[in-house]
Amino acid sequence: LEGERDITLGFVDLLRDDFIEKDRSRGIYFTQDWVSLPGVIPVASGGIHVWHMPALTEIFGDDSVLQFGGGTLGHPWGNAPGAVANRVALEACVKARNEGRDLAAEGNVIIREASKWSPELAAACEVWKEIKFEFQAVDTLDS
Repeated sequence: LEGERDITLGFVDLLRDDFIEKDRSRGIYFTQDWVSLPGVIPVASGGIHVWHMPALTEIFGDDSVLQFGGGTLGHPWGNAPGAVANRVALEACVKARNEGRDLAAEGNVIIREASKWSPELAAACEVWKEIKFEFQAVDTLDS
């Protein structure tokens, strides 16, 4: 989530697809034919919490691993409520996506709506507040 969005999406495709065309704008520097090598599952990890869920759902879709360490263990009520908060946030985002909602534009609203019926999610939302990406990407393409 700290890298440029197009690069992240390019890497996700690189991990999953059998064949990928060169596309420098997405960080793919040469055409790659993986032939019969199986794809791998992309992983998001490191500092993620419930407010990241809309972006994670939009970028990675359903076929990924989301590793919430502190985003689970840091819940004020303990580990199990932290896991519940993450699961509720994920299910709310998947449902919203499947209904055709724009996760990028409505993500924080979707999380706030879900927190009205999940006290675990409401507590997690209070701990981590709403996130804003107000910094330059650390992983950029050298054009």
